[in-house]
Order: sequence, then structure tokens, then C-alpha cells
Amino acid sequence: MLRIVTYPHPALRYESKPVTRIDEDLRAKVAEMFDLMYEARGIGLAANQAAIPLRFFVLNLTADPDQADQEQVFINPEIIKRHSSVQEEEGCLSFPGLYGDVKRAKKIRVRAYDLKGEPIEIDADELFSRAIQHETDHLDGKLFIDLLAPSKTVNAKVKEIESAFRADQASGIYPDDATLRKLLEDAGQD
Repeated sequence: MLRIVTYPHPALRYESKPVTRIDEDLRAKVAEMFDLMYEARGIGLAANQAAIPLRFFVLNLTADPDQADQEQVFINPEIIKRHSSVQEEEGCLSFPGLYGDVKRAKKIRVRAYDLKGEPIEIDADELFSRAIQHETDHLDGKLFIDLLAPSKTVNAKVKEIESAFRADQASGIYPDDATLRKLLEDAGQD
């Protein structure tokens, strides 16, 4: 069973491996990730946020499971063009309760594959652009906190989230970091 992992789970700093095949296992992971995302009331979820070390993410900007026609899957995404920039508030399901202003490209072009294995190329702006950039960063092991201006409030919230994760490790919900890193290395497609 998948769960959304919180900072500082090693999967969040893991550079995801490319997806090499689209099969029933991957489709099942995608479906479970959409369920997790909706349960957390998010609009996007990268695979490594569910401790899956593969390069894909799911999006539904409506955050509404009843609008499944708005669901999108990006496999092996690559942002190939960025234009202008804008600073707006972001949050992250791996940092519950933390929000801050992040500067990102206003418009982007992304190239990826969909769940059918078809190549896609999309021009995105506004929230769509921001969500794609946020999730693609996750796949590269980059986090939105890396882009936030340091402040006592941000630092305190990050420490609180980290303490909760370490408490989960101490209670046996998660193994130690070295074991988690080994699991990430051993996981994925062949």
C-alpha cells in the first residue's frame, strides 16, 4: 500500500529512474497515486512522493476525483522551454501545512509520454505550468523548500515535519534512512 511520504524521507531527494515500460504494475501505481492525491486534496503527486523511484507524476488541477477526465499522467517528463517568470504561493503534500512564495517560469513547454506510451508535448501556463514544474523538480530530487526564502516560520515548520517523520521512524512505521535508500536503489523497473 502506498502512502505520501513526508520530509526528510530519502525518496524526496532521490533522482528518479526513467520509466522503461508501461505495464499493468505502473498503471496500478498511477491509479493508487491518484487516490492518494485526492485523499490529501492535492492537484499533483510525483512518484517519489509515494517512495516510487520512477520518473512520472500525476496531475488533476481540479483536485476532484469526480472529474477524472482532467487527470493527466506525465512519464519521463522534460521541460524543454521556459518563458518569463512569476512568484506565487505553493504548498506540497510532502510538507503538510507549509506554504510559501516560489518563483517559477510563467510559461513552459514539456515533453513526456502519457499512460498509453504516446509522446506528448504541451505548452502550459499559470497553475498548470507551476504544477508541472513543481512535480518535475520532485523527480530530480529538488524540493520547493529549496526555492523558499529562509525565514523562522519556514524553518520551524520544516523542523516540525522532520521531527514527525523521525518519530515515525522511531516507532517502526519507516525503517532507518540507510535501509530506505537501499530500497529505493533496489526498486524500479529493470
